[in-house]
Amino acid sequence: MEDRATEAARTAAHLARNAVDDLPRGALAEKLASGRPLRVKLGLDPTAADVHLGHTVVLQKLREFQDAGHTVVLIIGDYTARVGDPSGRSATRPVLSGEEIEAHARTYVEQAGKVLAEDERLEVRFNSEWLDMPMEELFRLVRTVTVAQILERDDFSKRWAASEPISMLELLYPVLQGYDSVAVRADVELGGTDQTFNLLMGRAIQAAYGRPQQSILTVPLLAGTDGVQKMSKSLGNQVGITEPPGDMYGKTLSIPDASLEPWYDLLLGAPVPADAGPRDAKRALARALVTRFHGSEAAAEAEAAFDRVFVSHELPEDIEEATVPAAVGDVHLPELIASLFGGSRSEARRHLSSGAVKLDGEPLASGVLDVPASDLDGRVLQVGKRRFRRIRVA
Repeated sequence: MEDRATEAARTAAHLARNAVDDLPRGALAEKLASGRPLRVKLGLDPTAADVHLGHTVVLQKLREFQDAGHTVVLIIGDYTARVGDPSGRSATRPVLSGEEIEAHARTYVEQAGKVLAEDERLEVRFNSEWLDMPMEELFRLVRTVTVAQILERDDFSKRWAASEPISMLELLYPVLQGYDSVAVRADVELGGTDQTFNLLMGRAIQAAYGRPQQSILTVPLLAGTDGVQKMSKSLGNQVGITEPPGDMYGKTLSIPDASLEPWYDLLLGAPVPADAGPRDAKRALARALVTRFHGSEAAAEAEAAFDRVFVSHELPEDIEEATVPAAVGDVHLPELIASLFGGSRSEARRHLSSGAVKLDGEPLASGVLDVPASDLDGRVLQVGKRRFRRIRVA
């Protein structure tokens, strides 16, 4: 018995080695000492179309449990996404349509498979399976939690103190997520450090339903390409794992030097090479990440393309073409830029006024908003450093 307990403690220490919190202390080792495969839960709300590198930090930890022989339960929060996770928010999240959530959910399952083993150790569930409950069941659930408990949450307490609005729907979010742990019989739940309140709520609701309480592991949050805020598509600082190799490579090179150590640690599980300066360390990191998600050949091509454009200042070899009807006469550049690259016309005007728009590598003169369509035919329109289109006049 002592041998099993010792082995369980060693395994628990290994699984928790780069976690922030292992709560409550000793609970994971106690569960591992049972000798049975554990059910390890991770919930992801499909609020955006792509899984990004920040998500892979916790997905990699989930994979470690798989490799240790445990069953991982990946919950796609298609129902909680309709509520919107208020973690770290100072205002209500925008509501997504059912169609958007369903489309995002499909991509999450596919993309998570790039990190997790897709075999009998993986169970994918959608929380609409149990949260689409009769009103009587919802009443039973909300009776288990008090308003005082919910207002202990940091973001709620700050908004309450500032007399900022908090919707009833937001108050329900941690309760609904906590019930997920009851529904899937979770032994362990993983999440980022911003999810600690929600994970503890899962323990409270399991206890209220007379179920064994889960242990909790929280992992660090990966700062985005800005090096300041956590990686998030809504903040525009994300690197999606299905982004084209060139984009993934270039975005990785753009991170601040101070981000090198956490990116190496959280994404590669390795230290920054001691004999490499920041530039070479970033290139090695970018190659490793592109190789992981696209293969070594794609990584080599992405690096060569980057050097061709940003070191030798040549145009990319493969440039997507865009067609402009000849009948339009003059082309209004803000409208064209917005349609080809996204964003608004006002953003396009700012790019033009700052000299960030080029034709065949030459900046357009400030104030030029309209160009004859014939003058664009066959030429490369460039916005910023990485966005190119070759214009063809029909």
